[in-house]
Formats: sequence, C-alpha cells, structure tokens
Amino acid sequence: MSDALSPAEILRYSRHLLIPGVGEAGQLRLKMASVLLIGTGALGSPAALYLAAAGVGRLGLVDADLVEASNLQRQILHGESWLGKPKLESAAARLREVNPHCSLHLYPERFTPENAMAIASSYDVIVDGSDNFPTRFSTNDTAFFLKKPLVYGAIHRFEGQISVFAPHLGGPCYRCMLPNLPAPGTVPSCQEAGVLGVLPGIIGSLQAMETLKLILGIGTTPLGKLTCYEALDSRFRTLKLSRDPQCRLCGENPSIHHVSNAETTAASHCDLPQTSMESITTLELRARLAGNFQGLLIDVREPDEYEIAHIEGARLIPLQTLPSQLDSLPKDREILVHCKLGGRSARAVQFMLEHGFTDVKNVSGGMDAWLAES
Repeated sequence: MSDALSPAEILRYSRHLLIPGVGEAGQLRLKMASVLLIGTGALGSPAALYLAAAGVGRLGLVDADLVEASNLQRQILHGESWLGKPKLESAAARLREVNPHCSLHLYPERFTPENAMAIASSYDVIVDGSDNFPTRFSTNDTAFFLKKPLVYGAIHRFEGQISVFAPHLGGPCYRCMLPNLPAPGTVPSCQEAGVLGVLPGIIGSLQAMETLKLILGIGTTPLGKLTCYEALDSRFRTLKLSRDPQCRLCGENPSIHHVSNAETTAASHCDLPQTSMESITTLELRARLAGNFQGLLIDVREPDEYEIAHIEGARLIPLQTLPSQLDSLPKDREILVHCKLGGRSARAVQFMLEHGFTDVKNVSGGMDAWLAES
C-alpha cells in the first residue's frame, strides 16, 4: 500500500482534506489504518459503510451468517438479491462499490476464543457489532490481551449505547460494566424483543465516528463513559463508568488470563436450553392440528406479538405469567408450547418439566417457522 495519496484519492477525500485536524496527514493515517468489525449486521452495516467511505485502508469483516429477509429492515449493507447468500459476500460487494481503495479481509466464521487472537492481532481497532453476550466478552477480552481499543455498541428496541473500552489507555473494560453473563432468559435478543430499523444506523455511525477519532488522534475518547441514546425521548445521556479494581480481567488481581473462559465459551442467548426435552416441528404441528388433536397448544409470547399473528386455537400465556398459571394447566394431556423462535418456549417447557408435567413438547422454530411455511 502506497504511503501517499493518489490523485484519485485526493479528489475522493477532498472534503476531509479541508478539515483542520484531518488534512492530508490525517487522511494518510486513515489509509494506513486497519479496523476489525465483528459482524456485518445491524451495527456492522453502517459502521463498515462509513469506515470504508472515510478511507480506512484495511477492513476485516467477521461473519458466518446468511442474509435473511428479516435482516433487511435494518442491515443496510444487504439487499433483496442477496437473500440466502453469505453476508460477507454481500458486504464485500457493497463496500467495494463504496470505496475500491479499501482492502477487505473476510473471515466467514464465528469470532470464538479459538480464533479471536489470531484474527484480531493485525488490526489497530476492534469494532463490536455482535448481538450476544459471549461474543461481546470475547471481543473485550481479546482487545484487552492485545492492547487494542474496543469500540462497543449495543441496541434494544428504541435504545442504544456506545463506549470505548481500553484499559491500556486508562479506561475500564467491558467487564467493569458487566462482570458476569446475565442469567439465561433475563435479556431478550433483538430477534425476540425487536429493534427499530433506524436505531442501529445511529449507533453504528457513532461507532464509526469514535473509530475515526481514535485513528486520527482527534477529539476526546469516551474512556469511562457510556453514551446512551433514547430514541423516543430524542435524548442522549452520558453515564460514568469507573475502572473496577476487582475486575477479574483488568483489575488489581486478575483471575482471567486467556480469552477462553466461562463467559466467552458460554452458549449465546439465542441458543435453546440444553435439556432432554422433546420437540416437534411446525410441519408436525400443522398435521396434529389438522387431525384429532386433544392436547393444548400454548403461546408464551407477549400479547402484542399475539395480536400481530397467532395460531388458531393457541392459548396465550406469556412466559412471565406461566408460574402463576401452572395450576390451571392439565397434566393428563399433551401440551405443545411455542413462541417466536423457540427460545422462550424451550424455557417454558423446561420449567413445566421441572414442575411435574410429563407430556410437554417444544415447537421448534416457533411462529417465524410457522409463518414462513404459510
């Protein structure tokens, strides 16, 4: 890679070259810089687009997923023609169109404790666009051991947050804010809780901004600060984050010495509880309902989800209310339980099995699979 700007690059980045604090020297820093993006989904889409457009010389993209129809409401790197194809291929095609001067390195795999250090070691900054806690812990721990700044972002329905975690620069790490994994089922994923499509565009763009500031060495890095955006109130808030001297990773007496640990190797919140429960597919459910089904079908989603779409004959019992309604459920009939994807219903089935129900099964795939077959 040339350490000078070509005439084409001077023209392309002319608006940057006019900015005091950026100029030609700053644009060259961007050209020589490298950024690793974990995920090319909701947060990774805007972050990657703006980092490529800004002239970051090398972008690493980590993603093992395929483009799905439900992605298109918010994951703006991808389009209709890429449905069913790898997100990395879609992302690369779009980013090369945005800026052919940007070198792309693609990693079609999960970011795991086994590959994290090898993938991240050659990059200057890590941007976390993941959607589950084990991967967030993995990105944090990897950044800590490699002494790389981690640009963190997260979204939920109408709210988002960003920060920069960099203990080697004097700030806290992600574990100082969240020491342990949340209990299973206590924090819904965006697959189950939903997210307004434009929200990740805001948070991902802010992640790109903080990344550019780090590379250019301008402005103030939000070390020890968590910026929270509340869309419904049109409000930004800044919360103070302190370095935790008892942190198991970056504290005074650390007990975590490797990326592979209890948090990074845990199952993601999207995974089903590991039990011996029985399950049926939605196709099998259709066959049961079309026949002489004498059992009970329970929907453990929320009332607003039920109103949007539901299976005829299903009894609505939101998961949080299930314990108070156990006494009203028959133990001498087959019970089938479904939700949106199969996660909440699996937890419901597990709970019922633990409380004396013997003939209860999970409907794998949930309402999403049911609608996809319609």
